[in-house]
Amino acid sequence: MSASVLLAVVVLYFALLLAVAWWTSRRADNDSFFIGNRNSHWALVAFGMIGTSLSGVTFISVPGSVGSGAFSYFQIMLGQVAGYAVVAFVLLPLYYRMQLSSIYRYLGDRLGLAAHRTGAGFFILSRTLGATARLYLVVRILQDLVLAQFGMPFWLSALLVLVMILLYTLEGGVKTIVWTDTLQTTGMLGGLVICVIFLLHAMGLDLGSGWQAMRAAGLAEVFVTDPMSASHWGKQFLAGAAIAIAMTGLDQEMMQKNISVKRLADAQKNMMVMAAIMTVVVLLFLFLGGLLSLYAAQQGITAHGDRLFPAVVMEHLPAWVQLIFVVALISALFPSADGAITALTSSTCIDLIGLQQRQDWDEARKRRVRKTVHLGYAALFLLLTLGFRWLDDPSMVNLILKLAGYTYGPLLGLFAFGILTRRRLRAGVLPWIALAAPALCWAVDAHQATFFGDYRMGLELLLVNAALTFGGLWAGSRPPAAYPHAKAA
Repeated sequence: MSASVLLAVVVLYFALLLAVAWWTSRRADNDSFFIGNRNSHWALVAFGMIGTSLSGVTFISVPGSVGSGAFSYFQIMLGQVAGYAVVAFVLLPLYYRMQLSSIYRYLGDRLGLAAHRTGAGFFILSRTLGATARLYLVVRILQDLVLAQFGMPFWLSALLVLVMILLYTLEGGVKTIVWTDTLQTTGMLGGLVICVIFLLHAMGLDLGSGWQAMRAAGLAEVFVTDPMSASHWGKQFLAGAAIAIAMTGLDQEMMQKNISVKRLADAQKNMMVMAAIMTVVVLLFLFLGGLLSLYAAQQGITAHGDRLFPAVVMEHLPAWVQLIFVVALISALFPSADGAITALTSSTCIDLIGLQQRQDWDEARKRRVRKTVHLGYAALFLLLTLGFRWLDDPSMVNLILKLAGYTYGPLLGLFAFGILTRRRLRAGVLPWIALAAPALCWAVDAHQATFFGDYRMGLELLLVNAALTFGGLWAGSRPPAAYPHAKAA
């Protein structure tokens, strides 16, 4: 299919997003931007969060990982289901009881202003790195498939994509994103299903025979039982649970959408419905990855990892499948960046600037500050996307999970300490602990052979980081009785 047709599809898709944004952002205010006026429908939030949780990395990297890791990624998904239950029945009741706009205000109320700002800071670091890594992956593929054929350099492609995202998020924020994410998730999952059906038909298989062919090729193994492996099922399950708690329950972007639902019971329903749908969708992505590996072996395709899916579709499949792939790809692109920029803007305005508490600022000035922060994050996203272009990691899903281990670990440790203990922190200790835990994790990870011999630590790095943070907080704290005048948690 010609690049001109594909570009026209991208432009039409963006026009549809703008129309949705215009419709949803009418009479929007700062409360609409931050929490959608607490009036979002739980079913829309649940479905839209699928796209945010999966993003372009899942769309490209998870199918590409099957060739080297079979279905072992599903071990992480099983752990995530357990983690989502913790979010639904432990964290969400806490957030609703406190009527939070930013979930990091809990840390401020429980452990003080330094904890509030430290939690928000780690979220900002985590979400900025993770979202830009996801954004880079999809922009790179759009560049290779479409935009490079018009002589457009990568930096300009990334800039145009970010301008598109700014145009439909600047006014409406969460109120808009709840609807645009629903549209984008529909496009991504529709593309996934159609690609699976077409590949089965192209190879003369049905679901049962396709599964048998994957098993015969060694592509369908789920559980890794070698305890020395970084992919051992127990490690992956625990890591998956920790990832779900940290990257969903302690993430302002994800929780901002959840707490935009009016009732706690509906927000909990949203979370568990999302978990059930996610389980099925991840299985379907892995099944697609198996089909791609089988098809590549039949056709002599040498691409692997993140480049396998685009190579099969754009070089070997009919034009109409290519069109669907591009629609699904851009549907995966926008949820990975639009919600991130919105949530980062919210966290910076609420947690660091204290915008909601500024009684000396009128609504117009608050809106100007919020828009300035929003534009600043778009510029930062552009710089980091160009940085990932220079790095060009062959499997972005592994890189993103690795980054999460370092940046979400302190968040997990902070919230666990606040919820599970009644202790109070000594003044001045928190910044040192929050920096020391990731640094120790890096030292352990870099010298695993020295410390553990043949044992390999994988995604449980997140849990180690959280445990080091928790231990440091315990050592740097005293029982409540030592602070007779402190506010009760």
